[in-house]
Amino acid sequence: MQQEIKMTLIPESELREPSGMNVTDRELIRAFMQGAIYCWVKNRPEEPFAVRDLVGGMNTNWSQTPLQVLYDRHIDSGKTEDDAFDAAAKDIGWIVKTLLSEDRRTFEVDNSGFVNTYHMIGDNV
Repeated sequence: MQQEIKMTLIPESELREPSGMNVTDRELIRAFMQGAIYCWVKNRPEEPFAVRDLVGGMNTNWSQTPLQVLYDRHIDSGKTEDDAFDAAAKDIGWIVKTLLSEDRRTFEVDNSGFVNTYHMIGDNV
């Protein structure tokens, strides 16, 4: 029996799954990012967020976190440090979008700016 996934992104959005990760790394990254999303919406329920709000700026040192695997994978493929960081950040963006689409809460996507932003609709923290 196939499990039905409720799309909780408005509007519905394209989803992609970054390749080249083992199941354990993928699940650790998903849990880490789910925690970051939960912290944001719990503490700032009225504010939209972008992925860079969660893991950018002062939070770009990913060593000792599950996110380091994404960066290392791109370095190992021969990318420069800057290109590897940009590619890993895009991977995280796709992972976050998938997590939000699977969430029981509803998130509105705004892609009118340089990066997608997400805003939780309602008060289902």
